[in-house]
Amino acid sequence: MKDPIPNFVIQPLQPEHQTEARDLILAGLVQHWDQLDPGMNPDLEDISTAYSQAVFLVAVQQERVIATGALIPAADGTAQIVRMSVAAELRRQGVASALLQALCARARKLGIRQLVLETTETWQDAIAFYENFGFKETHHLNGDIYFRLAL
Repeated sequence: MKDPIPNFVIQPLQPEHQTEARDLILAGLVQHWDQLDPGMNPDLEDISTAYSQAVFLVAVQQERVIATGALIPAADGTAQIVRMSVAAELRRQGVASALLQALCARARKLGIRQLVLETTETWQDAIAFYENFGFKETHHLNGDIYFRLAL
């Protein structure tokens, strides 16, 4: 078992964190896909603008962004979780769980009753993480698996 990581803070994305957040997310995608199509992630060029109607949180440790996650509310009391990413060397140490708990707390404050998300169906570590958190599979579509969590 790995040693627990030093303290980190979960906070809303700040302008000075945008580049680090983008780089962290893209690095995670490259680790899963072995390559990256630059045109597939235009929202990461200006995260603050792209997620202006959302909650975008980062986990920061000693002024370094170590994780990201966003909550996009919809009008029907549902919100989508997107852009969950954790620095590779800090995975499986509770950072993602803390970040997802913070997103759930924000969702409850906003009156959200249900969270949805999707991930690639071959990403077994992500699937296991969401299932362990309590998300239930709803369906598969085009190589992705979809989940729901009632709050």
